[in-house]
Amino acid sequence: MRLRFCLFLFFSAVLAVGSSQNVVLSENARISVLTCGAGEELYTSFGHSAFRVQDSSLGIDVVYNYGTFNFNAPNFYSNFARGKLTYTLSRQLFEDFLYDYELENRWVKEQLLVLNRNQTSELFEFLENNYKPENRDYQYDFLFDNCSTKMPDVLKKLLGPELVFLEDHLEKTYTFRQLIRQNLRTNSWASFGIDLALGADIDRKATTRQHMFLPKYVMLQLANSQLKGRPLIKRTRTVLSNPDQSRVPIFTTSPLFWFALLALFTITITYIDYRNKARSRWLDFFLFFNSGLVGFLLLFLWFLTDHHATVNNLNLLWAFPINLIVAFLLVRRKSLPEWLEKYVIGLFLLFLVMIVIWIFKIQLFSPLVLLLILPLLLRYFWILYYTRNYE
Repeated sequence: MRLRFCLFLFFSAVLAVGSSQNVVLSENARISVLTCGAGEELYTSFGHSAFRVQDSSLGIDVVYNYGTFNFNAPNFYSNFARGKLTYTLSRQLFEDFLYDYELENRWVKEQLLVLNRNQTSELFEFLENNYKPENRDYQYDFLFDNCSTKMPDVLKKLLGPELVFLEDHLEKTYTFRQLIRQNLRTNSWASFGIDLALGADIDRKATTRQHMFLPKYVMLQLANSQLKGRPLIKRTRTVLSNPDQSRVPIFTTSPLFWFALLALFTITITYIDYRNKARSRWLDFFLFFNSGLVGFLLLFLWFLTDHHATVNNLNLLWAFPINLIVAFLLVRRKSLPEWLEKYVIGLFLLFLVMIVIWIFKIQLFSPLVLLLILPLLLRYFWILYYTRNYE
């Protein structure tokens, strides 16, 4: 422990001197790209990428990490919701970096870059300059500017046209939504929430370069890149190999369970309403209010935030915002207004439009949405039937 602390003090002193007098790396210096496996938390579900700089002569072994953020930063959650989240380039000893991933039971792979001494020094100087307090922060974008996209962006900026990203390593390219789904379980709240919040724009095919918003595809791309006509990667090795010990999800906490329960409950209550020639006002209020509330949330993400991926969200066809207002009419009045019949017919038409959009893959919706649509359709039908036969 004392040895590690002394090494940390020595390394910090070296870099502190370098702030006014540049550190000159030795000929033994080398730089690699680290790719890390997924973790259990949502923000770790997609893996991670970082630069590693080593110089055995100077005792340097440090990781530059563009994926750092602070939960305790002022207005963190409001900035996150509005798409104004700031990420930071951090620097830490490789030993500490690896220890964190060992604790989280995540694998780490390393790709050693084929760089000459000048290129290695330039990349190190760039990272050090980027780490300065006035330079280290950047505006995070999940799809286009994150810890993974920084890897090819930085390399391309420094190596210029000599670096060529070949594009024949992918047998198939995917849409942004498909790429996101590759890292999430379908029957999870995270997957459902992301599918719900993101709009039609992410259902377009991503280019080979755009696949690199995910660390896995950065690793694949670097393995198929050339510097001056030679492979960019000298060697790939596994630094940390942990068996997959991901927790088995509990079905009773999954969205499938709760949405199926809601559908079954709605079917049961509607059948009772049919037998009693009645209308359960509080059930209608619950369904209309919550679908409308979701709709207003989607409108907020579309028009009042800086998130690029939440625009043109056609989930609004079933989560119709006006339902939030109509809900209060349904719970307060036994006799329904005359215009409600036309309104409900309009909601049915919106569902038909949604089906067409889904079939033609203009926007893909979470399969779990079907279990939310079923109770809505059932109550819409019952409201029409009730108004025509019992009012």
